[in-house]
Amino acid sequence: MSRSSLVSRRLLLLGLLGSVGALRAQPASKPGGYTELRWDDLVPKGWDPMAGMKDKNLGALTDGDPRAMDMMSKLREAWDNAPAEPKLDGAAIKLPGYLVPLDETKAGITEFLLVPYFGACIHSPPPPANQIVLVQPAKPITGFQTMDTVWVSGRLRAARQGSPMGTAAYRLEAALVDRYQAPAR
Repeated sequence: MSRSSLVSRRLLLLGLLGSVGALRAQPASKPGGYTELRWDDLVPKGWDPMAGMKDKNLGALTDGDPRAMDMMSKLREAWDNAPAEPKLDGAAIKLPGYLVPLDETKAGITEFLLVPYFGACIHSPPPPANQIVLVQPAKPITGFQTMDTVWVSGRLRAARQGSPMGTAAYRLEAALVDRYQAPAR
């Protein structure tokens, strides 16, 4: 795929990703002391991931246009620096998402990213940093693979960290990892 086609594809994807949070859970206190969160809960009120793009006329750009490359670069920088929700720092939470392994040993996966929608960080540009959680399980996990849906529970920290797959604004420490089961309705 040519560089100009990639730029067009990425700008289209970024426009479609303005609404984040494909997996939903209702915020509620649960047994075990964890509060179930929605992905939107990780975004501070008033922060708009597409704020810098509202006055841009993307229809006027063509493949390979340097202005498109410049906009993509500025948007990526803004998304990598997306703010964490300070009220959640230190909270005991439970969050559903898709697993993107970062470190795996013979014992299992020892570190991964949790992302809100299928393909994030793998087949598409990474979402904003406040929509990526770096998960450090309490013990290596086995039986999971890339893009499996999981519930993670643990202590959430506002701690920005980059990886080859994307920048996370949060870290979930000593996390428990379970297969995703839809909440009872």
